[in-house]
Amino acid sequence: MSRYMPLLFAIACGLAVANIYYAQPLLDALASEFGITHSSVGIVITITQICYALGLFLLVPLGDLMNRRWLIVGQMLLSVVALIVVGIAPTITVLFAGLAMVGLLAVVTQVLVAFASTLAAPAERGRIVGLVTSGVVIGILLARTVAGVLTDLAGWRSVYLVSAALMLIMASALFRELPHNEQDRTSLSYPQLLGSVLALFAQERILRIRAVLALLIFTAFSTLWTSLVLPLSSPPLSLSHTAIGAFGLAGVAGALAAARAGRLADRGLGQRTTGTALALLLVSWLPISYTEHSLPALIIGIVLLDLAVQAVHVTNQSLIFNVRPEARSRLTAGYMIFYSIGSATGSVASTHIYSYAGWNGVCLFGAAVSALALLFWALTRRTPNVA
Repeated sequence: MSRYMPLLFAIACGLAVANIYYAQPLLDALASEFGITHSSVGIVITITQICYALGLFLLVPLGDLMNRRWLIVGQMLLSVVALIVVGIAPTITVLFAGLAMVGLLAVVTQVLVAFASTLAAPAERGRIVGLVTSGVVIGILLARTVAGVLTDLAGWRSVYLVSAALMLIMASALFRELPHNEQDRTSLSYPQLLGSVLALFAQERILRIRAVLALLIFTAFSTLWTSLVLPLSSPPLSLSHTAIGAFGLAGVAGALAAARAGRLADRGLGQRTTGTALALLLVSWLPISYTEHSLPALIIGIVLLDLAVQAVHVTNQSLIFNVRPEARSRLTAGYMIFYSIGSATGSVASTHIYSYAGWNGVCLFGAAVSALALLFWALTRRTPNVA
C-alpha cells in the first residue's frame, strides 16, 4: 500500500460509519419533531443498528465474492440516496425507512477494513488495521460533534444532507484510487458464502471469543454515547447540541491513543493489551458517574472508555484476520454482527434505564457489562493469539 492509501481508507471508513451515529446527539430534537417519548427514542438508534447487523451478514461477505472496488463504490452511492431520504423525511415512517437503509449500507466500512488488511503486508497488517480502525472510531465520535454544530446552525436535517454530499465526493475518490485488479475470489455461491460465515464460528474458537468481547465492549460503548445526550441536555446542565457534540472530541483523543494496539498485536501482545484495556474500561465508569456534577470528570471517563474500546477492537480484528486470509470479509462480517448486537443492546437498554433509574443506573449497567467483559477475558485468556 502507498503511504496515503491507509489514510484514504481511514477517512472513507470514518465518513461511512458516522452515518449511523449522527442521530445520537439529536435524539431530543428527533423526539420533539416526531413525537417520540424519551423512554422510546432509543429505537432510532436500534433500527439503524439492527439493519447494520443485517448488512454485515448479507453484504459484507460479498467482498470475498465480488470485485471490492465496485462493491464499495456501489454501496457508497446507494448510501447517498438513503441519506437524502432521511434529510427530507416528512413523517416518522419515512425517517425510519431511511435510517434502516443508512444502517444497511454503512457496512461498506467493514468491506473497506477487510480490503485494507488484504492489501497490507503481513508484517504491518496490525498497524494498517489499527490506522484504518482508528478512522472508524474517530468517525463515530466526530459524528456527534459535527451533528451538534450543524444542528445548531441549520437544523438536524442538514446533518444528513451534508453527509450525502461528502459520501458522493468520497465515492468518486475511491473509484479513482482503489486497485482494479484483485486476488482470486472464492468460487462459492452466494448461499454457500453466507453459510460459511456460520461455519467459521463453529471452526474458529478465537473468532467466537473475540466476537463475544466485541458484543460486550460495544454494549458498554453504546450505553454511554446513546444516553449521554439526556443528562447533558436536561437541567441543570442544559447544554446546546454543539456543546454536547464537542464531547466526542475527548473520545477522539482516546481513540488516537489506542492506535498502537495493532502494533502490539503484531508483536504477540494481543492478550496483554486486551486485559489492560478491559480493566481501563471498567475504571472509566467511575468518573463518568460524576457527569451531572463534574464535566471534567466526564471528559476523563470518556478518554479512558474510548481508549479501552478502541484498543480491544483493534486487537480483536488484528487477531482474527490472521486466521483465514482467504475469508477476511466473512470473518469481518461474523465478528461485526456481534458488535452491532452490542451497540443495539446498549442503545435500547440505556435510554430505558435512564428513564427509570437516572444517570447512576446507566453507569451501574455500563460498569456491570464492563466487568463481565473483563471476567470473560480472564476465563478465556489462554487462547493463543493466532489460531
